[in-house]
Amino acid sequence: MMNDRLPWVISVDDHVVEPRDVWTSRLPAALRDRGPHVVEDTCEVRFDPVTGAHSFIKGGDGPRADWWVYGDALRPIPQVMACAGFAPEDFTLQPIPFSEMRPGCWDGVARLADMDVAHIERSLCFPTFPRFAGQMFLESPDKHVADLCVRAYNDWMIEEWCGPSGGRLIPLCLVQLWDPRLAAAEVRRVAALGVRAITFPELPTYLGLPSIHARDGHWEPLWAACDETGVSVHMHIGSGSKMPQTSIDAPSGVGVAVTSINAFMALSDWLLSGVLARHPHVRIAFSESQIGWMPYVFERCDRVFEQSSGWSEIDPAVTELPSSYVPGRVFGCFFDDTVGVRTRDLIGVTQMLFETDYPHQDSTWPSTPDVVARIAEMVSADELERIMRTNAIELLELDPTSLVPASVR
Repeated sequence: MMNDRLPWVISVDDHVVEPRDVWTSRLPAALRDRGPHVVEDTCEVRFDPVTGAHSFIKGGDGPRADWWVYGDALRPIPQVMACAGFAPEDFTLQPIPFSEMRPGCWDGVARLADMDVAHIERSLCFPTFPRFAGQMFLESPDKHVADLCVRAYNDWMIEEWCGPSGGRLIPLCLVQLWDPRLAAAEVRRVAALGVRAITFPELPTYLGLPSIHARDGHWEPLWAACDETGVSVHMHIGSGSKMPQTSIDAPSGVGVAVTSINAFMALSDWLLSGVLARHPHVRIAFSESQIGWMPYVFERCDRVFEQSSGWSEIDPAVTELPSSYVPGRVFGCFFDDTVGVRTRDLIGVTQMLFETDYPHQDSTWPSTPDVVARIAEMVSADELERIMRTNAIELLELDPTSLVPASVR
């Protein structure tokens, strides 16, 4: 197909770099210095050859940077997290100030223009400074301010980032990870404002939180709220703040190659935990996880259920094959996974969501139409429409009417 005849996509995993004033404009005046804010200073990047970790040191002889400050946390934005418009050979871990970012990273009007360039009809955006599931607020000892920060972010997301976009920017909200009851109340609050998606860590135990198997039902208030409201749970790769590592001396490329192992483990948790059985309207999505690995997890969990239920401590709520809970409820998100596309009958074409990952280093922007064209060569026109738009519309309960601007149709 010619690119101009391909469907515009609904991307379920992009990112927003929060503008400087998200929290300073919304927190009470007396608390603004205790919430996230930006200061300018220099930054030195240090590399540990033993662990392969990079660290950022405020001050010194490095370049100027915009530093996010929140309690004891000091963080600049690495350029690879806001590198839209840069050539791949120029990607770097060096910090990038707002003045050098493409405005679409943080400005909603500019984002819509960048979406037009790559035929992106709508976009769901994960946070940057709070980290993918709001871990910054979980880790803060001042939970009163952290609670206000979560609410302030969600209000900004709904009112300022998404509100003026005419539905093209889709709200994705945070929850108070340290208190499932607060989190449940926040789900109900934002759901009443039209939100249909929250972000949650793929492997909460990596953050010192109870697992979704917790025998005391730790997370049940949150799942009940999602079940009641239809709000879906989106788990970004790496949102447990720990990535797979084969050895401390393995090059970073090995870690990049095996990132989906986190999602592999998280999906196994969900299929065997009983959460999906107890809450029949809960729906989950694994963001930036790719999808080619999913059929094996379905098959393996089914075999465990069939052959090992007597001793493997699977939650008794799981009374059917684990894979039976997948249709319409468990989604994998990908941006360029040929294996996944070719095994779509094993995954379920209704369970595949597309993403562009703007403005990160893995993003297909601005060449997203070329990626869509390659996928179009492997699937039918109906399958392509479903993968690029329909599945996201159904999951996020969106208006199916096309929002492609008339000026670029």
